[in-house]
Amino acid sequence: MREIVLDTETTGFDPETGDRIVEIGALELMNHMPTGRTFHVYINPERSMPEDAFKVHGLGDDFLRDKPVFAKVAQDFVDFIGDARLVIHNASFDMKFLNFELGKLGYARMPMDRALDTVMVARRKFPGSPASLDALCRRFGIDNSGRTLHGALLDSELLAEVYLELIGGRQPDFGLSAEPAAPVRTDAAVPADAAWRPRPRPVPLAPRITEEEAAAHKAFVAGLGDGALWLRE
Repeated sequence: MREIVLDTETTGFDPETGDRIVEIGALELMNHMPTGRTFHVYINPERSMPEDAFKVHGLGDDFLRDKPVFAKVAQDFVDFIGDARLVIHNASFDMKFLNFELGKLGYARMPMDRALDTVMVARRKFPGSPASLDALCRRFGIDNSGRTLHGALLDSELLAEVYLELIGGRQPDFGLSAEPAAPVRTDAAVPADAAWRPRPRPVPLAPRITEEEAAAHKAFVAGLGDGALWLRE
């Protein structure tokens, strides 16, 4: 199953009153494991940045002035997400902005039930407890010390870990059993690959057992007699 964990940063709260997306960050999960494929782009909103929004994400007019407008990155974004389920924290907010921008360009709007809202999942699982991304990172012991400001890709990476905890715990080999693929360029389409599987570790881990431990084990097995399990072929 292919899923896209996604986050956006914007100039405010409502695209209908002139607010726009200024950053999109997303990463791909296949069968609840990260593939290493990401999508990340800053966007020129073609308007000034309100001070309140700047305090949240730190993306100002000077930084965004030479970035592409949404129309220039829309097809790359649509190609990256494909038909995957979207995993979003407070999904109604991001979906509202994405559908506004996609709709202006003639793209099909994404139905709300395509997105899994991790805020709602957290509230059902921990009723009455804070459900912010920072609060969930603290609950699950996820290091978010680098999150001094909101950032779409960093928040997507944190959300991916939170999401896996919310649905039952991170896989034992989360992020370790496969070499991460190169990040996806925002000017290239990325085909969905439903057959993706983690590759074997290219270099086996070195054994951690000491010579003394190996000798002690050998002596222990010898004392069990010829029927010991470890002596069977």
